Amino acid sequence: MRRESTRCSRGFARLSGFSLTEMLIVVAIILFLTVLSIPNFMRISYNIRLKSTAGDISGLIQQTRMLAAKQNAVCTIVYRAATGTGEEAYIDLNVNGQWDSGEPVITLGRTVTPASGAPSGAGGQPSAYVLVGDTGTTNYDNATTLGFSARGLPCAYSSGTCSTPAAGYFVYYFTDVRPNGTAGWAAVIVTRSGRSKTVVWNGTSWN
Repeated sequence: MRRESTRCSRGFARLSGFSLTEMLIVVAIILFLTVLSIPNFMRISYNIRLKSTAGDISGLIQQTRMLAAKQNAVCTIVYRAATGTGEEAYIDLNVNGQWDSGEPVITLGRTVTPASGAPSGAGGQPSAYVLVGDTGTTNYDNATTLGFSARGLPCAYSSGTCSTPAAGYFVYYFTDVRPNGTAGWAAVIVTRSGRSKTVVWNGTSWN
């Protein structure tokens, strides 16, 4: 009886354990799956950061709109390079083209910069965003300074002039360069009524 019990116990121990080869195979599979998932996690992380920056800009735009209406004066949004922190965006309350103490300012992500204009859709760039249902004749991008009139309506500000209603909607594009050399894209859209929203390019469409 004792011998039989001992043999059963040893057999059970052999069945319940893992060999070194089996453990190495499991570890190899886990490492392989981890390597495959890292690029996806990194892309998601970069997109979240990019969309967060676009969201901050959208918030600044709405703040500009409210301040313009409150002060019954034209206000604009200006971008500038900041030492050691990347780009900044601020509300130019007195429209003098420079940041003054007390004017609201935000810092963009270190790798996020305003684009020079709308993407062309070629060379790895996304297609330009199109606001469905808009009836304007002209669409504005980063080449245009966004301003708000004393009534809180957006305008293409130029040389002291803020004509409303604007001829079209506004789309401001932002990019970030990733370690693999590719660039992510986000955009902040401002309708002619002054509403704003953000979108991110997912590789095939804006959403």
